Amino acid sequence: MTEAQVLRGVVVHGGLQLDDGVVAVAGDRISWVGPAHEWRGAPAPPPAPNRFLLPGLVDVHCHGGAGHGFPEADVAGLRVTIEHHYRHGTTTVLGSLVSALPGVLEQRIRVLAPLVEAGELAGIHLEGPFLATAQCGAQDPRAIIPGDPALLDRLIDVGGGRISSMTLAPETPRYRELLRVMARHGVLPSLGHTDATAAVANAGINQVGGGRLSATHLFNAMPSMLHRAPGPVAACLGAAARGEMVLELVADGVHLADETVAMVFDLVGPGQIALITDAMAAAGMPDGRYPLGPQQVEVVHGIARLAEQPGGMPGVIAGGTARLIDVVRRVVQHAGVPLAAAVAAASGTPARLLGIDHEVGDLAVGRRADVVLTDTELTPLDVMRGGRWLVGGRDLLTV
Repeated sequence: MTEAQVLRGVVVHGGLQLDDGVVAVAGDRISWVGPAHEWRGAPAPPPAPNRFLLPGLVDVHCHGGAGHGFPEADVAGLRVTIEHHYRHGTTTVLGSLVSALPGVLEQRIRVLAPLVEAGELAGIHLEGPFLATAQCGAQDPRAIIPGDPALLDRLIDVGGGRISSMTLAPETPRYRELLRVMARHGVLPSLGHTDATAAVANAGINQVGGGRLSATHLFNAMPSMLHRAPGPVAACLGAAARGEMVLELVADGVHLADETVAMVFDLVGPGQIALITDAMAAAGMPDGRYPLGPQQVEVVHGIARLAEQPGGMPGVIAGGTARLIDVVRRVVQHAGVPLAAAVAAASGTPARLLGIDHEVGDLAVGRRADVVLTDTELTPLDVMRGGRWLVGGRDLLTV
């Protein structure tokens, strides 16, 4: 029988912060959470006001890290990537692909599906290929094609139920048919890489019919919001304010200004925001050249851009280099968002979006024992996933 573990520190859960809390773990499950003075079990460790206990983070948009990417790496490299994100506090990860030729997408889905089956990945995210070429961002425009429901059906079949979400533009042809295919297979639609007007974006939102829906990295790879041309940004903000959509934010200080992030939190609240990394192979790595599917990316001062552009112009931003705990830290320290709200947007909200909040996304009784131990600067000291410690630095917190 696995010995019970009792953890003590500043506990962040359920959108709240307990300055002196206890989390009890039995096997791979959380068995108790609450204020330390209410704990009646085995003696708890002494108070630890300089240690924080956060729920394992949930990243619904991640292309890679630690030198390897989901769109191109072999299985050994993919496991390095997954373990890297685990050890930095992201205990639930979707493996994101980029637009590619159908045969390439099928091959990559076949590579990733066993990792989902084994519980190492939470699912597969298809970012394309039914996008707007005018807003392709770092995606290969040659791989972007009009909406093709038969192809989508085939890709989902190849994945054997392991495809969790798909980014598509609402103006792509046969959009409504694509939604029907996704609904039939339980795939989350995410609107993004779109050049749509506000009217087209609103129509696309309404056609989902109130089901689960997100916006892929809001503001990025879509027209800017102008007062006489509000575009998809305004449509998505309005939908989120009505509780109809969750907004992905790459709040790393590169993709979005901190003031923009603060504004979205103020407008729609953490329950409609999923903080993401959009991380690619360079996450956690030094500056240099890295792949993003077929594209080559140059990372300078931690900013990833497409390496070569005509006329010597700087390339577009090509994914992120931060881990999700880095994004949470940025949101708290630079955007001024309360810690509990930032953590909720990086754990509970994305878990609910994926429909797995009964299992992960919070420190709650019965959930998988995913716990991130940090210092006051939100630097991870250790990470527990399914009751197993991954790093090594929790001595003051456990008995």
